[in-house]
Amino acid sequence: MKTAVLFLAVAMGLVANNARSAEKTFGEYEYMNACAQCHGPEGKGNGPMAGFLSGSLPDLTLLQKNNGGVFPVTRVYEVIDGEGSMGPHGTREMPAWGNRFRRRAGDQMSFDLAVNPESFVRVRILALIEHLASIQED
Repeated sequence: MKTAVLFLAVAMGLVANNARSAEKTFGEYEYMNACAQCHGPEGKGNGPMAGFLSGSLPDLTLLQKNNGGVFPVTRVYEVIDGEGSMGPHGTREMPAWGNRFRRRAGDQMSFDLAVNPESFVRVRILALIEHLASIQED
């Protein structure tokens, strides 16, 4: 377990250093790779793929405002992970990123360490959530 925690800390440090070198946080890096094509670089729902989708995309900068001034961490986690029901987000046209991150975890963790893939997925989703919380409008 200590090895897994150490591995995650080192991996996050390396990713954070690479992200900082490009002047992006880890969460912003994840967002630009996983979300911006549909939701747009600023989270307004106007990414280059938005016109190819059947429904409209939410303005991700208004999540907190539309939730009584409280950022809906749990709900956002469920939507990104794909484990919860979609409800007001719409259809499952949005990829379940948790599943994609889980598949990638095995590829990216080819070291001979016992790393829990769920921890790896959780870190990536929480980084995305941190970025989304940082772009909220008043």
